[in-house]
Amino acid sequence: MLVGYMRVSSESDRQTTDLQRDALLAAGVDARHLFKDHASGVKDDRPGLVEALAYVQPNDVLVVWKLDRLGRWPSSSPRR
Repeated sequence: MLVGYMRVSSESDRQTTDLQRDALLAAGVDARHLFKDHASGVKDDRPGLVEALAYVQPNDVLVVWKLDRLGRWPSSSPRR
């Protein structure tokens, strides 16, 4: 099963998950299997991601629109 995750950095009206949602649905993710957060990528508190990761089972695929939707490195942290 495909499970989708969407994230936008803020809850302002200018940032919505519409583009990500459309792409995930086009990729074959069922709308019932979409999870989302409205949080900065550097914050650890992302309940939607936690819920999505708890939902996936072996052989499921977590799908994101872009890799940076999973999170970002804080600018003060060294990249690995």
